[in-house]
Amino acid sequence: MNRADETRGLLLGGLGMTGFSLTLPMTRLAVAELDPVLVGLGRALVAAVLAALVVWWRRDPFPDRRHLPGLLIVALGVVIGFPLFSSLAMQRVPAAHGAVVVGLVPLATALFAVRRAGERPSRAYWVAAVAGSLAVVVFALAESAWNFRAADGLLLIAVGLCGLGYAEGGRLARELGGGRVISWALLLAAPIVVVPVGRVALIHGLHASPRAWAAFGYTGVVSMFLAFWAWYRGLALGGVARVSQVQLLQAFLTLAWAALLLGEPITGLTVVTAGLVVGTVALG
Repeated sequence: MNRADETRGLLLGGLGMTGFSLTLPMTRLAVAELDPVLVGLGRALVAAVLAALVVWWRRDPFPDRRHLPGLLIVALGVVIGFPLFSSLAMQRVPAAHGAVVVGLVPLATALFAVRRAGERPSRAYWVAAVAGSLAVVVFALAESAWNFRAADGLLLIAVGLCGLGYAEGGRLARELGGGRVISWALLLAAPIVVVPVGRVALIHGLHASPRAWAAFGYTGVVSMFLAFWAWYRGLALGGVARVSQVQLLQAFLTLAWAALLLGEPITGLTVVTAGLVVGTVALG
């Protein structure tokens, strides 16, 4: 890997991360009026329509059989797993809290990158990554009076599945390109998610304000589709483990969005923890 590719990978990763930074606040806005299953899985159907249009326009061939297991892992991790469990958690905790817990995603991604993508980060990298992750764990426990809450369990499941999907997607993007990875993962997942989404829509209806629908639309168009084009390409160019650390900066952006859009208070503990996390990014 040359320095130019590494730099481009970090820049593209930063672009994707910026798109992701609004996901939790937008999800919290949407689940205030819509069922969390509809919000978590329905966004995949919105993105799948866009993916189908892109695949048709580019005349992309169906992936080789050897790529299908990896694409299904991506679908499980970032199309189904993370959106669903994070939506359920956003009913119970503020987006600012979720943002810091989701700061564990880079460590999870790096761990899966070793297993799935054959990467071997340095010892210093692991020290920095673990330090940032420990800060996140202490923050989550301190905010819940040192009790483990169900919402934090949902967030941790989301983190693990997201790390798996990121690492596998970054590996596949080296061969298929970031756009093809997320597009085909969405199309493979669509027949699975359409059933629960349709059932929830029939039971609970689709009544919500324009604000809630706009937030839902963002998660489908940007969080689930456009941001992944830049993110997976960045992981492929700059290395999965290295570029994934850029996402630690996402906490700061999400905190700012949560305060601006939701009026959530930002505590001193939140700012200190986010600062420690960003410091580990510089070390990593």
